[in-house]
Amino acid sequence: MPLKFGVEFVPTTTIDGLVSSIVQAENLGFDYVWVTDHYTNRCTYIALTAAALNTKSIKLGPGVTNPFHVHPAWTASAIATLNEVSNGRAVLGLGPGDRSTLGQLGISLEKPLTAVREAVEIIRRLWAGETVNFTGSVFRLTNARLSFKPSTPIPIYIGAQGPKMLELAGAIGDGVLINASHPKDFEVAVKFIKEGVAKAGKSMDKVDVVAYAALSVDESASKARDAAKTVVAFIVAGAPDEVLERHGIKKEEVNAIRNALAKGDIPGASKAVSDASLDAFSISGTPEDCVTKIEQLVKVGVTQFVAGSPLGPKKKAAMEMIGRKIITAFK
Repeated sequence: MPLKFGVEFVPTTTIDGLVSSIVQAENLGFDYVWVTDHYTNRCTYIALTAAALNTKSIKLGPGVTNPFHVHPAWTASAIATLNEVSNGRAVLGLGPGDRSTLGQLGISLEKPLTAVREAVEIIRRLWAGETVNFTGSVFRLTNARLSFKPSTPIPIYIGAQGPKMLELAGAIGDGVLINASHPKDFEVAVKFIKEGVAKAGKSMDKVDVVAYAALSVDESASKARDAAKTVVAFIVAGAPDEVLERHGIKKEEVNAIRNALAKGDIPGASKAVSDASLDAFSISGTPEDCVTKIEQLVKVGVTQFVAGSPLGPKKKAAMEMIGRKIITAFK
């Protein structure tokens, strides 16, 4: 089966601008669009609805929402409505959420594994038309029911990083969204996904393994790599020690990046990013460079590649390059 392609958009621009980018993605042959869900940006569901009304084939969903700031029953209704508006093109990306963003809202990230597991069960039961009575460790529902059912099945993708969430995603998800760009990270991730799949008595063929990667492409490799440095700086700053050690990233570099970001010195943080970090935490370079690196991900089990920020020095031109020189190489 050919590699599927998705693209991530952050709704920081106007809805008109975002929809224009999503229409461009559809025309270029992307299969999925994932719109990030943070209260600081424009509403994900309004953005997705506008996109659904202006597209015909591309699959659409939040990448990712979480069960803490929005109740799973509300998410079930929102995604089922998106599925109706889009004529069956909705997908749901669900993860535990970002600790810092949730903290700004006074929400504690407690029992993330349990919350995700319970949310998936609640959502699927509501979509099935059940009257749901549910008493869990995180959620409780009494006689909860949707007044309508999705006309087509809606896949649920789990955003996962750590071993336990990856295993859970393999067990209960239709797909797994993994923020990583390097084969070493996917070798580790796929191992845990397979453990979950085996425990659930499923087949790996039923699980879409998604590389949610930082991509930067340009005909000039140096320009592409320079454009990726700011995104990679934030990735390095937040990466667990075991991941940094896996890629041989020096502590001096990590400390320099973290200290610069703590001062709000983003240019300084970007300048501290090494070639080793760019190689570990992004796919950046010419279209041919990117194709070679994506091929390596396919070999370790990736079945969908999502082009995440920054895309390239010039976003619209980078989208054209991805569609015409990278996607076509795999189709």
